[in-house]
Amino acid sequence: MSRYDFNAPRLFVETDLRAGLDVALTRDHANYLLNVLRLRDGDAVLLFNGRDGEWRAALSPASRKSIVARVLDRARSQEQSRDLHYLFAPLKHARQDYMTQKAVEMGASRLVPVITRRTQASRVNLERMRSNAIEAAEQCGLLAIADIGAQIGLEALVRDWPNDRLLIFCDEDAELADPIEALRAMGKREKLAVLIGPEGGFDPAERAMLQDVPDVVVLSLGPRILRADTAAVAALTLAQAVLGDWRGAEASLVKDRWEMSR
Repeated sequence: MSRYDFNAPRLFVETDLRAGLDVALTRDHANYLLNVLRLRDGDAVLLFNGRDGEWRAALSPASRKSIVARVLDRARSQEQSRDLHYLFAPLKHARQDYMTQKAVEMGASRLVPVITRRTQASRVNLERMRSNAIEAAEQCGLLAIADIGAQIGLEALVRDWPNDRLLIFCDEDAELADPIEALRAMGKREKLAVLIGPEGGFDPAERAMLQDVPDVVVLSLGPRILRADTAAVAALTLAQAVLGDWRGAEASLVKDRWEMSR
């Protein structure tokens, strides 16, 4: 039996959750539940806030534009999220929406836009990123919402890099090698960060600066040049399989599939 209930809609709410509480849902939630899904009084929904786990609730529509959910009982307890940061050069519009959603689905706990010399988009809509992160969590059974960090310049990121976090630097110019073995050589790590650069790649000065980070592994993602949003999925898959929360049988499966694709 699946540990996730995908029969009932899942909604992220800001309020604390407990049994017996009436939660006033947003207008967008009301429109989605009443006018799109055609739910009615007493129908089931699932609520989560990123802190208190997932809760079963029943709808009590007040009108076509307002709705209340009565919290019944807890369906799942809150889980500890893996400490995995995803750092990326911003993209434009739909491709960044896609990348944000996929990074959250892959288990990134924090997303940070990093401005490099060849970055395509210099301004990032952080609210839009958060909306995409929430949507991905709602649709994929996640209990936590990824933090969205303010954009930062690459030099500032490197200058203030913490000593206790491994930087997985994905470099299109890195020597082709087995990325799984490269990650395994790093040993067990609790705090990880994956960095994906812009479509034009890092310039030589940036590459040298990143390679000088004290705790860094330079990773090749294979013989083909990947678009940044594709590279996000590939790199996060490798990180989770070898050092993250996919370790075990899943890691062996990923290694087999990776080697078959080479």
